[in-house]
This record gives sequence, structure tokens and C-alpha cells, in this order.
Amino acid sequence: MKKRVLSAALAAMLLGISAIGCGGGGDPKETLTVFNYGEYMDPIVLDMFEDETGIEVKYEEALTPEEMYTKYVSGAVDYDLLCSADYMLQRLIDEGEVQEIDMEALENRGNIGDKYWEFSKAFDPENKYTVPYFWGTLGILYDTTKVDAPVDSWDVLFNGDYAGEIVMQNSMRDTYMVALKYLGYSINTNNENEIREAHDLLVKQKPDVQAYLVDEARDEVVAGNATMAVVYSGEAYLGNEYNEDLTYVIPKEGSNVWLDSWCMTKNCDNVDAAQQFLDFLCREDIAKINFEYIYYSTPNDAVIESLSDEERADEALVPADDATENCEVCVQTEPEITEMMNELWKELKAD
Repeated sequence: MKKRVLSAALAAMLLGISAIGCGGGGDPKETLTVFNYGEYMDPIVLDMFEDETGIEVKYEEALTPEEMYTKYVSGAVDYDLLCSADYMLQRLIDEGEVQEIDMEALENRGNIGDKYWEFSKAFDPENKYTVPYFWGTLGILYDTTKVDAPVDSWDVLFNGDYAGEIVMQNSMRDTYMVALKYLGYSINTNNENEIREAHDLLVKQKPDVQAYLVDEARDEVVAGNATMAVVYSGEAYLGNEYNEDLTYVIPKEGSNVWLDSWCMTKNCDNVDAAQQFLDFLCREDIAKINFEYIYYSTPNDAVIESLSDEERADEALVPADDATENCEVCVQTEPEITEMMNELWKELKAD
């Protein structure tokens, strides 16, 4: 279908040329095809980049890292840049699907704090392939008016006290992370027995789960339809803006310190334009626009320094170092383990 549309456009162009003789139509615009999560960039940023550079951005979205990976490897679209999760970026790096970024060409790279480049080394050991975009934690957002006591453990999701009032993440790694941490295991375990134990716990919990959601998880708690939900820290911050009775906690057993970053695919032909876009995203004013649109924790120290004292004190927005002591960065598991988890996840989600 796309080829036919292009052919029709070409035919129309040729007809126009024959009608007006040698009149020029101008050079075609440079383009970049960018793949990101839904609602994960202020649309005005794309307009600003095109206005400043003349480079047109073709922008596509996915809901989860797994959906993004499947669509990328299908080859249906040649993406130049994509933003994904830590463990999925490791997979793309290991499979040779990305190319090195010339970090020296990124004039605004220094705005990204050293702490976040260190986080990145869990999946990009030499900081050659990825540029941090947003980060945060995964925890529990709950309505303080509906719980008996302050929440400090993942146990509240499994003890049956809030059956039918719980929303879990519609993400394989995030959901298994909760069970693994509760059981005292690493979120990156390659032990089949530990994963099956976590799976059995999630199966037992399933009757108590109201829904498995992503972006809507926060909304269900805000609206009073659920008492608690597993959410990303940025979603928790926005939830509290809508409902002051809500509180976010990183359970004492630990959680996931997640890091979403950009990479340049092996198919990217216009490397200069791609690096211009990455540098643009690191610029303080652009990073601030995206921060105020998304309200997830930013790795851009220049933006953090511009925040109010109240904002910097909010752990959903700027997690404290001690709050993440028992947390891990999610990395890719061994292929056979990933395959097993995929199958178990399908079983869990099946009606």
C-alpha cells in the first residue's frame, strides 16, 4: 500500500513537471523516523526541532518495550532512533541492532548527571550506545483513606486484604519484578525455580487483581476505582497532584530503578541528523519542556537545579539515594529464561 501511495505521488509530481516545464520543486526535507513510548515527549519539542533544523521527524509510539521490540525487528519500518527500557536496550546492543553514538558531538551531554551514566553501565558498559532520557522507580501508589496502616512492603499486594482493589502493571518484567523482590530474589535472576515461584505467587494473586494496566493504572487510583496500583514514580507524582490523599512508596524489599534511554539503530543512515536530535533533547530548555509534560524523574542535572525545593524533596519526582539502596537496574536475562518468562506471562494473562 505504501509503495502505491508513493507511486501515485511520484506520478502526480511528474505530471506537474511536464505541465510547468523546468520549474523546481525544491530539495526534499531531511527526515528522521523516531520510535518512542506513548505520551513520552511533548509534541511541541518535535515542532521546535523541525523549525530549528529543517529536519522532519516521523514519530511513532508503542505501549511497552516488548511491543516496541517486536515492531522494530519486524523490519516494517526503518527506525533511526528509538527510546526503550534498560533491559530491552541491552538486548538490542547484544544483538547488534544499534550503532555507536559520537558522544563528543553532543554539546549538551554534560547536562546529564554522572549518576545516570553510571546507571547506564548496567546495560551499556562503556556508555557508547545510549543516552539517558528519563528514570525513576516502580512502587505502590495508594489511597491513604482506604488502607488500615501506612504501606511499606509488597506484601500488601499479596495478603488478600485488598482483593479486587489492586491494579498491577501490564508489563511482564515489571510484574515479575514485584513478585521476585517480595520473595527476596534478584529482578534479574536466571534461576528457573525462583521465576516459577514468582509465577505461582502471581497466579495465586490474580483473583485479587482488578486489572493489569500501564498508563491507566494511576488513573484508577485517582478516580477511586482502586485502592492501590503498581506505578512508575512519575505517574505517582501526577496522581498526587490530582488527589492529595494518595501516597507513593518504594517497598522496603526494594524495587526496580528503571532508566529509559535513546539509541541509534544500525539502520540509521542520517547519523548527523540523529545526533542533532539527541543533542537537542539534552539541551536544558528542551529537557525542561519534556519534564514538565511527563513529570518523570529527569537525568538532566541542569533541569533538576531549576526545580523548587518542594519539587526536589518529592521522592516520586527526585528519588533519594537511600530510597533506592535495595533497588536494581533491570538487565536482559538469558535467552531461555526470557522465553520461559514470556510463556509464563501469557499463561498468567490468559482468561
